[in-house]
Amino acid sequence: MMSEFAGLSRRMWHQIEPVHAMLYFSPQAFEEAALLGYDVESRWPSYFAWRWAPLGAAGPRLVTATAYSFSPAMVAEYVPAIWATATPEKVLDARLRAVDRTYRALLGDRLDSPDVAEAAELARRAAESVSVAHRPLTAANLDLPWPDEAHLVLWQAYTVLREHRGDGHLAALMAADLNGCEALVSFAAIGAAPVANFAGRGWSEQEWAAAQDRLAARGLVDGDGQATEQGRRLRDQVERMTDDLAAGPWRALGAERAERLAQLNLPLLGAAFESGLLPMTSTLGIGKVQAPA
Repeated sequence: MMSEFAGLSRRMWHQIEPVHAMLYFSPQAFEEAALLGYDVESRWPSYFAWRWAPLGAAGPRLVTATAYSFSPAMVAEYVPAIWATATPEKVLDARLRAVDRTYRALLGDRLDSPDVAEAAELARRAAESVSVAHRPLTAANLDLPWPDEAHLVLWQAYTVLREHRGDGHLAALMAADLNGCEALVSFAAIGAAPVANFAGRGWSEQEWAAAQDRLAARGLVDGDGQATEQGRRLRDQVERMTDDLAAGPWRALGAERAERLAQLNLPLLGAAFESGLLPMTSTLGIGKVQAPA
């Protein structure tokens, strides 16, 4: 049975993930990326830059380790080249400008409301309570200075919280003995997203087939690549462990304040979905279960 705060951690993740993820899809963010010199015909150069800049000029092995479900060959296409285009410091400055412009396009003057300030205070309190043990992306984002504007504090706190969950999710996948490609194959096998949705992670057809064969040998998928009962149980264990590992900040914040944050977040959440920018079916993990980070 899911504990109170493990269940709360999953509900809050549903609330904050889409609001955080707008950075990776908004036209304002792509405009800022283009000004830095990134090719924005694909979302991946700016995605890798935005997400890994807190680690500094991270190399391909470090990015692969913390990305996990991306093919090492795909990571190497962009890293370390992205740091030759713009330094991590410049990327971080542009990242906040991109978030500011994105959120202002979504909510306009409502960003200056007392509700946003209250939400930022609650989210920051939760973010500053996290354990950073074995959570490199969490720690790197938490080491950044807090912005002055409330809506940017809110986004940065959400980023810490979603990376905290993501880092824990990778630990859960490793505990289940699922490598990066196997994690995606097992996720697709339970019908969480079509296989085609994972093409962007860079694994070849041969690598995907080999991972599927390994899972079949473990009794986790059948001959058609669909999850067996054992495979579904394993994925459920991964999700439950992810929820448990993500519970800390919500336990520290308390259920009442977390529910208040969820209520205050609703305008941003609604605006994010109404923008039409987030993919309807994706590997963001905003559905019932979580895709590998």
